[in-house]
Amino acid sequence: YEQEAVLFLKQKGYRIIARNYYCKQGEIDIIAESADDVLVYCEVKYRSNDEHGSPFEAVGYAKRRRLGRAASLHFAMKHYDDKKVCRFDVIGIYGDGRIEHIENAFYLSR
Repeated sequence: YEQEAVLFLKQKGYRIIARNYYCKQGEIDIIAESADDVLVYCEVKYRSNDEHGSPFEAVGYAKRRRLGRAASLHFAMKHYDDKKVCRFDVIGIYGDGRIEHIENAFYLSR
């Protein structure tokens, strides 16, 4: 389903930087840059139906913290300028083929 999300983002004009970025702090499904130069850390979730909640409900507090830690390490290792704008998005893919993209799905405080 990550491949579907990658194609979806490319159609929206995003440039894919990395897939399945992994470090000790966690994993990030997709790292991309939007057309307006925003660095996007993206989590992809699939649900065949809503029986166990939406894909977005699956990105709870612990998952957000792991994503934030991994994103901080990626940001530091790539030596991005402190003025670089970043955000966390979630892409939900449903069994019926729908794809929903929530930009700025959550924020992290230091």
